[in-house]
Amino acid sequence: MMKRALLSVSDKTGLIELATQLHQLGIELLSTGGTATALVRAGIPVTNVSDVTGFPECLDGRVKTLHPKIHGGILAIRDNPEHMATLTRLGIEPIDLIIINLYPFKQTVMKPGATAEECIENIDIGGPSMLRAAAKNHHDVTVLVDPADYAKVLAEIAATGNTTLDTRFGLARKVFEHTAAYDALIAQYFQSQTSQSSSDGQEIPAKWPEQLTLTYERVSSLRYGENPHQSASFYREALPKSGSLTEAEQLGGKELSYNNLADTDAAIALLKEFSEPTVVAVKHANPCGVGSADTLLSAWAKAYEADTVSIFGGIVALNRPVTAEVADQMKEIFLEVIIAPDYDAAALEILQKKKNLRLLKLPAVAEPISAGEQMIKAVYGGILVQDQDTQVLPATGYTVVTEAQPSDADKDDLLFAMKVVKHVKSNAIVLVKDRQTVGIGPGQPNRITSAGIAIANAKDKARGSVLGSDAFFPFADTVQAAAAAGIAAIIQPGGSLRDQESIDACNAAHIPMAFTGMRHFRH
Repeated sequence: MMKRALLSVSDKTGLIELATQLHQLGIELLSTGGTATALVRAGIPVTNVSDVTGFPECLDGRVKTLHPKIHGGILAIRDNPEHMATLTRLGIEPIDLIIINLYPFKQTVMKPGATAEECIENIDIGGPSMLRAAAKNHHDVTVLVDPADYAKVLAEIAATGNTTLDTRFGLARKVFEHTAAYDALIAQYFQSQTSQSSSDGQEIPAKWPEQLTLTYERVSSLRYGENPHQSASFYREALPKSGSLTEAEQLGGKELSYNNLADTDAAIALLKEFSEPTVVAVKHANPCGVGSADTLLSAWAKAYEADTVSIFGGIVALNRPVTAEVADQMKEIFLEVIIAPDYDAAALEILQKKKNLRLLKLPAVAEPISAGEQMIKAVYGGILVQDQDTQVLPATGYTVVTEAQPSDADKDDLLFAMKVVKHVKSNAIVLVKDRQTVGIGPGQPNRITSAGIAIANAKDKARGSVLGSDAFFPFADTVQAAAAAGIAAIIQPGGSLRDQESIDACNAAHIPMAFTGMRHFRH
């Protein structure tokens, strides 16, 4: 039977109702600081922890519960005679129920202008210690960290005087998840503020720690993963990013699937490269049509006409609010997802009639990814972590390495091609004409095959277009294929031992070619 509970919460949601019912069930309440004050104001009898420990709170409240009379009461194994004899000898009474949530470190870090002192002061010490102690001793002690669990626990206590072992185990698991996430967030904060020394004494950036601690929060459980026989969930970083898919609001359509989310993320990443009105269409994580223009309607027409076959069942991302005009065009084809910064009321009315079409609103959808942001890729038994590829060209731009020079119009398209090709799976070739993709060759084991796919898809539109490549040409064959197709200009990173062969082939065909010196593999 439960006799004593300790309450110490920052989030006081449901506190008074919980404490009232515990008191009515005959359970003695212990508390500290602001929680004790709130209970007294509500007329609920409470014993201050200082009266139990015989030691006052001190150091501005930093030390309250770190005392043997508290932790002994939590950690004692009730069916261990030696433990219970020790409690009797030391005058320690068991504590059966711990109700704690922690100082709001996350909220403090997210607060604009929060100082380092504020953040550090909101690192809870006593709370995690008591939570972990209670969770460790869950065979005998019930521990609550989430107000959502109050009702269930109260119901069990009211019915039997205690909770079940299954309930206590589940609550203990939740505690360890919670404290691990709390500590991971603190570690990430310290990593963001400092650098560290490696074992050989060299200074290394703190973003590459010896032990990487990450924490994510579940957004939703998904119906299934990449395939129906795989289970899956969607998680977001503990500190949300405004321009990320995790912050999108769904305005219509079915539940998002694993593949919807992965493909929409790919569309957003490419869309962020552009400031002018732009529409990106993605299929299976590869762009299938990209168009930029002076108006969103014209940009949509370019993206759609770039590949009218592949866009069927695809994902469309736009960097301007969707108007009724654009919605009228989009409703004519089957799309899985549309994501945009906003929608006109008339546009929403048009698109919401398509019951299965997922409509997402993300005001910061086109907000560029900040330099220094990291991306994670899972491998079996580990993860790979790298900086996001946020550059298109180096600060020095590109260098024309051929006798022929690109026209001004081709210069714009060369930059456009590099923005797109860096988001196509390697080996990647993209053909562009007038700020519109006309041919995309993704993900082949050799570059000439990717070039062949892009040229074949472009058909007659290949003539006069520019060609962008995510990596260098190992041979002159891609240039020769481009010349045969009537390509007007080429841009690629360069860096092959056989670069001169490609340069010579361009000179022979009078095709301008630029080297960027910056590779954009995407695996």
